[in-house]
Amino acid sequence: MERLYINQIKDHLDTEIKLQGFVENFRNGKAMAFIVLKDITGKVQITIEKEKHPELEDVLAQTTPDSVITVYGTAVASEYVKMGGMEVFPTQIVLESAADALPIIREGIPATKKKAAVERSAIDSRLDYRWIDLRTERNQLIFKAQTVLAKALRDFLLERNFLEIHTPKLIGAASESGSDVFAVKYFDTTAYLAQSPQFYKQMAMASGFERIFEVGPVFRAEKSYTSKHTTEFTGFDLEFSYITSFRDVMKMEEELLAYALGKVKEELGDQIQELFGLEVIVPTTPFPVVTLKELYAALEAEFGYTVDESEKGDLTTEAERLSYDWVKKTYGHEFLFVTDFGAEKRAFYHMRDENGVPQGYDLIWRGVEITTGAQREHRYEVLKQQAEEKGLAEDVKFYLEFFRYGCPPHGGFGLGIDRLTMLLCGLHINEAMFLFRSPKRLTP
Repeated sequence: MERLYINQIKDHLDTEIKLQGFVENFRNGKAMAFIVLKDITGKVQITIEKEKHPELEDVLAQTTPDSVITVYGTAVASEYVKMGGMEVFPTQIVLESAADALPIIREGIPATKKKAAVERSAIDSRLDYRWIDLRTERNQLIFKAQTVLAKALRDFLLERNFLEIHTPKLIGAASESGSDVFAVKYFDTTAYLAQSPQFYKQMAMASGFERIFEVGPVFRAEKSYTSKHTTEFTGFDLEFSYITSFRDVMKMEEELLAYALGKVKEELGDQIQELFGLEVIVPTTPFPVVTLKELYAALEAEFGYTVDESEKGDLTTEAERLSYDWVKKTYGHEFLFVTDFGAEKRAFYHMRDENGVPQGYDLIWRGVEITTGAQREHRYEVLKQQAEEKGLAEDVKFYLEFFRYGCPPHGGFGLGIDRLTMLLCGLHINEAMFLFRSPKRLTP
C-alpha cells in the first residue's frame, strides 16, 4: 500500500490508508490511547480503542514521544476532533524506530495552576541536537519558506534568459580583499575557500554568457559573533551584461525581490504570520534610493545620530538599524538603496565615475544590509590600476586576464539566502540555517 501524506487524508476518508511519521504526542489510557502523528505536511489524531484491538497493546507499550511509526487504518470525519476535523482508527501500528527521552526541550510550556512552566532549552543546546530541534512545525516552516523563496528567485531569472552556473569553491587567490579567507592545504600549495563567486561570475561575462546566476556555499573567515554573521552561508549571486548603469542592477534586484516575496506571501504568508508574528510584505517598486551622505544627514536630523568623519564613507551597523525606522516613516517602505560610498570602502573591481565615486549600492531590508551591488569595471587598464591601488595586482593577476580580450559592460550583486530567511521570519541567523557555522561551532 502506498503511503499517504497527512494533508491528503481528507480525500481518502472511509478507506484503508497508510500513514508514516513521528509521534508528536502520546496518551496511553486504560481503555483508549491517542497519538498525534506528524509528518512534513501536518498532524492527525490516531485513536485506538483498546477493547477492539488488544493486539496493539504491545506496540503501544514500546511507543514513546518522537518514535517513528507506520499506521494502517481508516480515517473518518469527526466534529469532536479539533485537529483537522478527522481521526484515524488503526488496524495495525508498526514501530519503526523507538525514541529515547529527548535531551532538549524544543518548545517552552507556560505555567498552569497545577504545573510550573517548562523553559525551552538554550539555543546552544538546541543546536547541539539540531536534527531533533528541526522536527517542530515552526522550524520546518522556516525551510518551507526558504524553499519557496529560492525557487522564486530562480524562476524569475530563468524566465529572463539567465543561465545557472556552478563555480569552484577552491580557488588560488582570495576573491574579495585578501583577508577573512580560509586557507586550506592543496597538495603542495595553498588554496582558499571562496568568499564569493565574484571573479568567476565576471569570467562568465567575458565568456559571452551575458546573464548568469549561481546558488552555492560562501565562506567568510570573520570572527564575528552577531545575530547576522556566519562563517559559511548559501549565496545567491547573479551577473549580467550590457548594462548602462549600476541603476540597471538595482532595478533587476528590486523586481527580483518583489516577485520572490510575492510568491512567499501567496503560499505561506498566513502560516508565517501565525507562527512568527510577522507579516510578509510584498514591496512596491521602485525602492527608495538615497546617497550615503543624504542618509547620514537624515539620521542626524531625525534621531540625533552622528558618526566621526572617518566613518562617513561606509554604513555603520547602527545607521543600518536606524535607516529602517527612517525609511518606514519617510517612504512607508521596508527596503532602502544607499549609493555613493567611499572608494576606500568598496572592492577594487567596482566601476568609479569621473569623481572617483564607486558605481554601486547597498540594499538594506528591515535595518540589515542584504546586498552590495555594482557596475563592475570592465576596462583592463582601469581595473589593473584599481587593483594596484589596493595592493592586489599580483594576487588577482589571473582575474585581470579575463578583461584583456574583450569584455562587455556588466554588473551584479549577491544575496545571502540564510540572511533573507532570517529577516523574513524575524530570527537570529543561527536559527535560519539548516546547520549554523561560527568561529566556535563546527558540529554537528
